[in-house]
Amino acid sequence: MSGTALAQGIGCVLQTAAGSQRQILRCRDGLTVEAEVGATYNLVDQDRDTRPDAVNLQGRAIFIDSPPQSARRGFQIMTPQAIAAVRGTQWAVDVSGARTSVFVVTGQVAVRRVSGNTRSVSLGPGEGVDVEAGTSPLVVRRWPAPRAAALLARLGR
Repeated sequence: MSGTALAQGIGCVLQTAAGSQRQILRCRDGLTVEAEVGATYNLVDQDRDTRPDAVNLQGRAIFIDSPPQSARRGFQIMTPQAIAAVRGTQWAVDVSGARTSVFVVTGQVAVRRVSGNTRSVSLGPGEGVDVEAGTSPLVVRRWPAPRAAALLARLGR
């Protein structure tokens, strides 16, 4: 199924960002997902109510703008290393090799490993976490401005 047909099947419209090849999915509940060029991802409608419940991200980065009505339904980003659940916010998730990085612009995001130590951490504005395989506790850090800016620039921000 094409990306456009899949997006429409779950209540979203697929667009291309002006002047770039970045994909932008705008969903009827206000959720917006912007994908970096070359990102490997798909939308998931677990309860089949024609609204996305999650994004399965396998490579590169996406930026999520999730208004409170999307957060209320428990929207998640699933990667090989981590699951990040939104609390009504703007945030970015980057999958690079064996690491998932999550950075919050506004709001709150809970992040946990897919397996191993699954204790979650909560991120606030300007905070991020890098998730790799293993069982060590996740460490929340305030990201340096250059690191945050570099990730957001890849996403047209």
